[in-house]
Amino acid sequence: MALTALALNCTLKPSPATSSTEKLAREVLGELARHGVTGDLVRVVDHDVRPGVQTDMGEGDAWPALRERVLAADILVFATPTWMGHATSVAQRVLERLDAELSETDAAGRPTLFGKVAIVAVVGNEDGAHKISADVFQALDDVGYTIPAQGVTYWNGEAMHTTDYVELTSPVTETDSATAVSAANAAHLAGLLAASAYPVPGN
Repeated sequence: MALTALALNCTLKPSPATSSTEKLAREVLGELARHGVTGDLVRVVDHDVRPGVQTDMGEGDAWPALRERVLAADILVFATPTWMGHATSVAQRVLERLDAELSETDAAGRPTLFGKVAIVAVVGNEDGAHKISADVFQALDDVGYTIPAQGVTYWNGEAMHTTDYVELTSPVTETDSATAVSAANAAHLAGLLAASAYPVPGN
């Protein structure tokens, strides 16, 4: 069964600036490809995603087009850097826009994100990855995503130093291992959900 993934890079840096978050997100997509999942990446800050909690916030809002890609993907890779111990404002805006899916359903009456899988990728040269993944997992679960076992990969640089993930010249064994596991579990789970959908709520 052909599966697809979409990585949302929630960096604060617009293109073409280098992005550690993009590096890790692309590594996740690379691991997903090893399991037959084709993927794409969007740098959210390059698009005019308006604040709000509706699927369409009116003229000029870039979210409706991005939403179509989110809904089309079997797996969401939610990637964010760490700023002041938290996910970025861009990441929070994406979660707020996904909140609209709570009142949207598919043709069978299931919430639109039921049957979709999400994993998280976090980078930062400060602490915060565990808190960020916990917060994002809860939000993604709220709107209907299913989270696989060990569905997060992250890299934290040495505290109070300035080296970024994108600047590393050698592999990070622990991060690479977490990336491989999260991708393998996401692909496995997405395949199961695609073959056997959740029941319609109330039935």
